[in-house]
Amino acid sequence: MDNLYAPWRSAYFEKKPDGCIFCHIAAHAADDNANKVFYRDSLCYGVMNKYPYTPGHCMLIPLVHVDSPTLLDNSHWLHLNTLARALCSILLEGYGAQGVNMGANIRQSAGAGIPDHLHLHFVPRYRGDTNFITAIADLRVYGVDFEQIFTKIKQLSDRFLAPLRA
Repeated sequence: MDNLYAPWRSAYFEKKPDGCIFCHIAAHAADDNANKVFYRDSLCYGVMNKYPYTPGHCMLIPLVHVDSPTLLDNSHWLHLNTLARALCSILLEGYGAQGVNMGANIRQSAGAGIPDHLHLHFVPRYRGDTNFITAIADLRVYGVDFEQIFTKIKQLSDRFLAPLRA
């Protein structure tokens, strides 16, 4: 059995706030830079996934603690999806992705890692980004600095998302 050590993930396992992590981030706007929040308005926020599938993996999260889109009122759901469309533009036009996987795993049975709080995932994709190393070693290699990605997406959100602010 091969072992891959990723000690930077230890905070994910050890340092969890009481209750919902997404509600914790929602309630602590003063910590947005530390939490890698790149956008915030009165209904939701955008945040980088600290443990991404690919560089630039980010999420849109409603401030309200619900586990399904069926529990959001229509105006809230429409606003979230308006931002989702703009976030796709950020990743495709501004960030340089060649494609985007966008989706939500609603509740634990659908595979949600944080099943009690609805969140939409956005994963930038590139031709050839699933290369041999993933196939032969069950390993991913990131050649881009996380802080630089956050800074770029935050700057792009000022252009693409800020005009949509609720």
